[in-house]
Amino acid sequence: MSDLIEQKTFEDIRHIDEEGNEYWLARELSRILEYSEYRHFLPVISKAKEACVNSHNSIDNHFEDILGMVLIGSGAMRELSDIKLSRYACYLAVQNGDSSKPVIAKGQTYFAVQTRRQELQDEANFANLSEDNRRLMLREELSHHNKALSAAAKESGVVTSLDYAIFQDHGYKGLYGGLGAKDIHARKGLKKNQKILDNMGSTELAANLFRATQTEEKLRRDSIRGKTNANRTHYEVGKKVRETIEELGSTMPENLPTPDKSIPELELEKAKKLKKG
Repeated sequence: MSDLIEQKTFEDIRHIDEEGNEYWLARELSRILEYSEYRHFLPVISKAKEACVNSHNSIDNHFEDILGMVLIGSGAMRELSDIKLSRYACYLAVQNGDSSKPVIAKGQTYFAVQTRRQELQDEANFANLSEDNRRLMLREELSHHNKALSAAAKESGVVTSLDYAIFQDHGYKGLYGGLGAKDIHARKGLKKNQKILDNMGSTELAANLFRATQTEEKLRRDSIRGKTNANRTHYEVGKKVRETIEELGSTMPENLPTPDKSIPELELEKAKKLKKG
């Protein structure tokens, strides 16, 4: 293998799952990065995971333990443990690799450039999306970040389902001027089994996404401990987001219109279109 690795080499080991998401496999990446044995690459993965947590991202969103079929020396296929890595996880792995390897420096440049390029492309794509597709994208993002928020809250002492419901309510009350989840649900005129997050427009979803991400970051950064402190933090972050909306002269979230179609309805329509296509 050449000391300098071309961009296409990283692209050659890139995979796409059934949902169109790109990923890399740790075993393949370790060979590309010239580690003689996979076990020597595992400490790099551990450092990458630590960096992921320190940057306030959820490990589960970027590192997935799997079992994969690997070609061994005899030419046979064998089932071995592997790790499914997102582009960001690959970037972190390369950043934490052996810096004495020229291939690592090449990889660092590649993933840094590609990650930024993807970010710019995502921003451009989002600007061109319809309102329905913006809602679908933001709702999915919020689902991911709510998982990360839940994990951060748990570390702070928010353990039971009831604890978390109360914790979430504090965030809503901060953002919605004192209105809790039940109040918002009633204000939107939703049925009992309908979720408020599934019945928000893109602007309202974006405000809630910001609330969730900033609360998670503050809980971790400030090492908030105790349910009372976690609840207060969520309320304060929600309130700060509300103050920002007010300062910008924008519509308060509780006054934003409720879309005619819910997220599940949009997802069903999208699935039917894909099936016909």
